[in-house]
Amino acid sequence: MKIKQLLIVTLTILSLSLPVVQGQEILTPIPFNEVTLEDNFWLPRLHTQKEVLVPFALDKTKPAVENLQRTANFLKGIPDELPFPHRFVSSDLYKVMEGAAYLLKLERDPELEKEMDRIIDIISEAQQEDGYNYESHITGVARHDVNGMGERPYSYVVHSHELYNMGHMYEGAIAYYQATGKDKWLRVAEANARHINKVFFEGDPNYNDGKPVNQAPGHQEIELALVKLFRVTGDSLYLDMAKKFIDIRGVTYRPEGEGTMSPEYAQQHLPVREQTKAVGHAVRATYLYSGMADVSVYTQDPSLRPALDSIWHNIVDTRMHITGGLGAVHGIEGFGPEYDLPNKEAFDETCAAVGNVFFNHRMFLMEKDGKYMDVAEVALLNNVLAGVNLEGNRFFYLNPLEADGIKPFNHGMRGRSPWFGTACCPSNLARLIPQVPGLMYATTQNEIYCSFYAGSTTTLTLEKGNVHLKQTTEYPFSETIRWEVTPEKEGQPFTMHLRIPTWTGNQFVPGELYSYINAAPSGWTVKVNGKETKADLRKGFAIIDRTWKKGDVVELTLPMPLRYSKAIEQVVANKGRICLTRGPLVYAAEGVDNNDRLPNVFITDMSGLFNISTYSDGLMNRIPKIEVPAWEKKPAGNKEISLVLLPYYAWNNRNDGSMMVWFPESDTVQPYVDRYMATHGKYKALEASHTYQGDNLVAVADNVVPSSSSDKRIQRWTSWGKQGKDQWITITLDKPTNIQSVSVYWFDDGRGTKVPQEWSLEYEQENEWKTFPLYLTDAYNVFKDQFNMVHPGRQIITDKVRLLMKPQPEHAVGILEINIEEIK
Repeated sequence: MKIKQLLIVTLTILSLSLPVVQGQEILTPIPFNEVTLEDNFWLPRLHTQKEVLVPFALDKTKPAVENLQRTANFLKGIPDELPFPHRFVSSDLYKVMEGAAYLLKLERDPELEKEMDRIIDIISEAQQEDGYNYESHITGVARHDVNGMGERPYSYVVHSHELYNMGHMYEGAIAYYQATGKDKWLRVAEANARHINKVFFEGDPNYNDGKPVNQAPGHQEIELALVKLFRVTGDSLYLDMAKKFIDIRGVTYRPEGEGTMSPEYAQQHLPVREQTKAVGHAVRATYLYSGMADVSVYTQDPSLRPALDSIWHNIVDTRMHITGGLGAVHGIEGFGPEYDLPNKEAFDETCAAVGNVFFNHRMFLMEKDGKYMDVAEVALLNNVLAGVNLEGNRFFYLNPLEADGIKPFNHGMRGRSPWFGTACCPSNLARLIPQVPGLMYATTQNEIYCSFYAGSTTTLTLEKGNVHLKQTTEYPFSETIRWEVTPEKEGQPFTMHLRIPTWTGNQFVPGELYSYINAAPSGWTVKVNGKETKADLRKGFAIIDRTWKKGDVVELTLPMPLRYSKAIEQVVANKGRICLTRGPLVYAAEGVDNNDRLPNVFITDMSGLFNISTYSDGLMNRIPKIEVPAWEKKPAGNKEISLVLLPYYAWNNRNDGSMMVWFPESDTVQPYVDRYMATHGKYKALEASHTYQGDNLVAVADNVVPSSSSDKRIQRWTSWGKQGKDQWITITLDKPTNIQSVSVYWFDDGRGTKVPQEWSLEYEQENEWKTFPLYLTDAYNVFKDQFNMVHPGRQIITDKVRLLMKPQPEHAVGILEINIEEIK
């Protein structure tokens, strides 16, 4: 049966066989391609995606395309270089292609479509006849990284990313089929899914000695992708596979070890139905929970719901930053102890916030409860959007809630980076933002759920006729959302559900972590045809049940006073501190707006008085800024000031300066910080194999941040005079230190001194030098003009670290700065 015919059958099957789950109709999301954006907030972002982010990201993922082409040539016997060994570089390409597909649906682009077709041809040719896709094992280069990929296909599922990559390929293929109607990539995805089913659940003589692998992936993603594949093809095999992968997690395999091999790291410590708390790697976790919610709905399996409910509460009650950020802890990029929510040291990977949106949107669809969309909205408008600059070409991997503008935090950068060695975050942004229209509406047979607000138009299909909606709003800056309602039939009965966000009540976001200090409810109102209407509030939605006629107008007002939030006492990092929000947006202060006064500011006036205006220049144009009375702490006496704040998502678009989200309530909360105090000699001792007489070894430890790798205005260390010879630097710390990260800023003058050919780290333990265990997604990069940061793959406590360098032939190697951060 052809795919298009199968799709029609599928939609019929879904409408007939899955109308009810646990006694309620399924809530069906309206897909992104059926909602047209017409606003000033999201529509410009889609233009930025199309004109900047996706082309930029496609260019950055060219190495992945080259790897696939070399694999295709290998399979065809065409002489070529072998691909470089890598576990997940192809997944970044698939995510960017998924984002490009969404944009093609919104606006056809022959050139982009032509490029997509070219890459899809390569992907198809790089697939084995049996459906297997994994460049490193197909070509044999996995032998160079057996510890990361295993000796043979599917022999190291816990970290090889073989199934993770395919999950992202499925999602990209589905999006491209929906956008263009072309099914070549979809057929590649289906061939791989059938291959995986055979190898993992039936047994294939060419894999694992013919025995079913029967192991869940170390990095979840394929589960939710298989549900999507089921929904677009109607083939129940894929839904069955998704359920099996979820059912066997923590049952058929549990890793033993620490760090990335701990059973909690990939949520393999217990069967999923017995899990009650969010643990381990935050991205893996949210992808798992998303898949569990999908499987629960589409298999009508209520047994997954208690675990999902418990995990969701554990997140919002103990483990989520007020920005919607998840995974606060370095080292595992994940969930630490309950209430461990640091500000400056927060990890909060952009991908984890993306996962938070996916998870909560699915929970909303499962439970018809607006509180889940409240969390999704906060995560999207704050943490997710902060992950990319307003221009669309520089990114955050980490999203702290405070920065000093001096120390690097973003994988070696003080601010945003143009790309990352592990590029999951930029590629996730490329695919999520175009999907925002798909968050806005959901329907049952006779109900419309308005779940996310943005100026737009759509036509929805209900049991008794279509309904056209035109939504007009300047949300999230404006208080009013207006709908023009045009039913297909005059006098058509249906119910509209308008989401009333949690932030209109006594707290900013659901959960027990945060509450307003000035907690009076803001008093939302609903009007129909200009007349205020009493609307019942049920599960976070205002209900309007009536008979509708053409020309009806609904107006929802959500007042947006300035709110001051406090955190629960258990969050030690925020004791004596407050956070300011307005509507769904968290506000932050940047040094660039406040004469570099941060962090020496505090706020005592919480009356809610504020002045609001907008920026008028460049990329910041039309973004609101708020001014509130505050104080600057000074040694000679405190000074009253006006503190300027901007939406958190818009910070770090002008410079790499300081930023704060949580502000002290008094001058006793934190000591005065002299930002201009000399900080030379941050290590106990330094030793090098060789130092050129015109340079200074102390330069690597003077806390002077370079402007570029060729910065000659500051001191540096080089090995000039020993060109081409291996070098080392030993750093002795003041005390045994729990290492969080090590960062190196290379000097490269483009002539005699260049970045090294390669480098590595050792640490001393019991008077013996040992190899530094690298975190599984890190690499010893030699990027110019930024810090190159690595993290340990397990706990390392030491007072000596040695940096080993192999220069390029006939060149010296040089360093401008080395940072070693401690887990506190």
